[in-house]
Amino acid sequence: MRRNSRARLSLSLLLVAGALGLGATPAAAADVHSAAPTTAAIPSASAYALDAAVERTLGADTAGTYLDSRTGKLVVTVTTDRAEEQARATGATVRRVARSAAQLDAAMKALEAEAKITGTSWGIDPRTNQVAVEADSSVSARDMARLEAVAKRLGGAVAISRVPGVFDREVLGGGAIYGGGSRCSAAFNVTKGGARYFVTAGHCTNISANWSATSGGPVIGVREGTSFPTNDYGIVRYTDGSSPAGSVDLYNGSTQDISSAANAVVGQAIRKSGSTTKVTSGTVTAVNVTVNYSDGPVYGMVRTTACSAGGDSGGAHFAGTVALGIHSGSSGCSGTSGSAIHQPVVEALSAYGVSVY
Repeated sequence: MRRNSRARLSLSLLLVAGALGLGATPAAAADVHSAAPTTAAIPSASAYALDAAVERTLGADTAGTYLDSRTGKLVVTVTTDRAEEQARATGATVRRVARSAAQLDAAMKALEAEAKITGTSWGIDPRTNQVAVEADSSVSARDMARLEAVAKRLGGAVAISRVPGVFDREVLGGGAIYGGGSRCSAAFNVTKGGARYFVTAGHCTNISANWSATSGGPVIGVREGTSFPTNDYGIVRYTDGSSPAGSVDLYNGSTQDISSAANAVVGQAIRKSGSTTKVTSGTVTAVNVTVNYSDGPVYGMVRTTACSAGGDSGGAHFAGTVALGIHSGSSGCSGTSGSAIHQPVVEALSAYGVSVY
């Protein structure tokens, strides 16, 4: 991996810049700069590989996987003897649960059809074997009653909680990478066929085709793809001849090298790097999350407890050397507890045929 002063400059401007200037920031999140360290474990390379193997082997026959906070081992949830036998054959720890993947999926489809309310999100928490629903402060009492009625009909498959703030793409006007009069940050530098790119949030790349490192400055990259809503990822190709390093700024004078990408596992520790709250830590709490933003839903997201605020959108979610996600939004922070949501980066890499380095 090539590292030089120009590469480090590109990182400071791109990988950990701010977010797109489209709206306001929840007041509770505005002054957050760090979060307390999480006690959750970071999966080993073998745990990520095992999680992928379980997905390939069992598919819908598992109700989800998570990392046990006490042992650090991957736990596979199953509902049948056949699935339990298959899961044990992979070497994973197995836990029998009441609800299957099909039942949890049916609950999510019911929420999508009957309670698609702006300011709500839901996803699967395999630790509780439930669909975990969050409703932000913008959800009215009438809409809460509607949501609770759907949940009641679905029995114990759904758990609802209120969260402070308002679900929003983390947006803020100001410096960093500029396009269309707005600013955003890049998540990870990536490569394909010798060309260099960065991936970022799709609600960023929707705004402009050309991106600069300074307001009104020369173009350093050109958009080559964007997807938002439904997904939240986009890609920009460097056109300034730079060869930026593939690491993430830790805002303490050092960087974190990124050498691979994986899907996040519920229960694992995660860090988020963004220009407003800098580096914050948290735990993954749900996967396959639907977020009902005001300008359209996104699907297949990951929910965490990391803090974030306006200006962090498009930033990096990672664990050690592993890239996990592209920051999408949150409902803000309360103290050191947040609700940062990311677009799985593996999906974006696959969509564009690129890889981290």
